[in-house]
This record gives sequence, structure tokens and C-alpha cells, in this order.
Amino acid sequence: MDEHDRVARSRLALACRLWRRIRGNNGSNNGANNEEQDHDNQEAEDAAHVGRIRAWRTEWSSRPGNLPRMLLLVRHGQTAANADGLLLGRADPPLSDLGREQAAALAAHVPPGARIIASPLRRARETADAFGVAFEIDERWIELDYGDLDGMPLRDVPADLWTQWRADVDFVPPRGESLAALGARVRIACDELLAEIRDRDVVVVSHVSPIKAAVAWALSAGDETAWHLFVEVASIARIGADRFGTSVRSLNEKAP
Repeated sequence: MDEHDRVARSRLALACRLWRRIRGNNGSNNGANNEEQDHDNQEAEDAAHVGRIRAWRTEWSSRPGNLPRMLLLVRHGQTAANADGLLLGRADPPLSDLGREQAAALAAHVPPGARIIASPLRRARETADAFGVAFEIDERWIELDYGDLDGMPLRDVPADLWTQWRADVDFVPPRGESLAALGARVRIACDELLAEIRDRDVVVVSHVSPIKAAVAWALSAGDETAWHLFVEVASIARIGADRFGTSVRSLNEKAP
């Protein structure tokens, strides 16, 4: 018995007991006898209810039209700069040999008929190319502009600059872009996709910072959330949407 069935059995058992109590209180002196008789049949009655719920759930989930649609956020394959631990923003290197292999592996996770969107940077376009289907470019999914820090080894970024950056989402690296500015453009892009992902899968090939911003959007969280997330190269995050809102279904899925 799985967790869903245990919860269903517990809830149904409670409902049955309440119903027997109500029926007993509304009856005559036979209430006690009825309750005792109902108690004897409780296990069989509950099992029948759980069986019906399981059958309904199986039937519902097997219908293609009722499978949940997703926003799949794909971080591009590896570049040499990624392998070397460099800040990589608007610089535009190609994928490495490993990155091309990763992109080919990611293609297996693209749902049939999905709309494909990519950042205009080469590493994202080359990853999307590996999917073998047409895709469109959306500038709003481009990586954060690190300005003068672009290409700098992470270990060489001054500690006081990291402190300032992490403390203020409006902090702008010299000639760069703030997390708040990036978050604003990504949230607009996500808002525009919200209605679509209730009916159709959408795949966005992007970068670490926009993906973090999209996850924060799904969580109704602020731009500072970026500092509390880790997004691997060549990984997939999934965001679902239904009438109750958005939910993060996975993070850092890796193609085998």
C-alpha cells in the first residue's frame, strides 16, 4: 500500500465512523447493534472505497490529455569557461565537446510538440540546435550581464564585492546588470508563458541566473532567492501550473 492509499484509507475510515455515529444517533435502541455490525464490515468497506479511488486515479492519469504540462528550464551544456570556473555572462563561447554531448543527451527529455525558446547566446542556441526541432529566440532569457567581471575566475572576485552583491539585489557590477533587473525581465517572460504551460509543454534553454529567477517566480519569492539556489550545467528544472498556481516539480535533473 502506497502513501496515497494509506491517506485515502485513513480519511475514508474516519468518514465511515462519522456516518455510523450520525446514523446511530438518529436511530432507535438498535443503534448500538448497528454500530457493532458496521464495525465488523469496516475493513471490507474501506478497502472497496480505496479500490475505487485507485481505479479512478489510474484511469485519469492514463489519459494523455490530462497529463500535466510543464515549463522545462534547461541550462545549456558546458563551455570551456564553465569548466574553468569563470563568471560567464554576455561573453559568447561555443559549447565544449562535453557540452555538445550533454546537449544531445538533453534532447531525449524534450516532450514531443513542445514549444522551444532559447537565449540568443551561442551556448544556448547550440544546445537547442541539438534538439532537432525549430526554436525561437527570446532576449529576455539571456544571461546576467556581469559587466567588467565577465570572464573573471570566481575565486578572484573580491570578498567585499561578493558581500555587497549578496546583500542588495539592486547592486550593479561595474557596467553590468542587477539581479533585480534580470528578475523583472524573466518574470515578464514567465507571466506570458503561464497560460500556455497549462495546455502545452514549453522548453526554455537558458542560463543559471535566468533559471534561478524563473524558479523564484514559481515560488512567489524575491530576487534574493538566487543566492540560495544551485543550478548545474546541462540540467533541467520543471515548473508546473494549474488553477491553484505554479509549483516547482524538479530541479537539477540530469540527462543520463
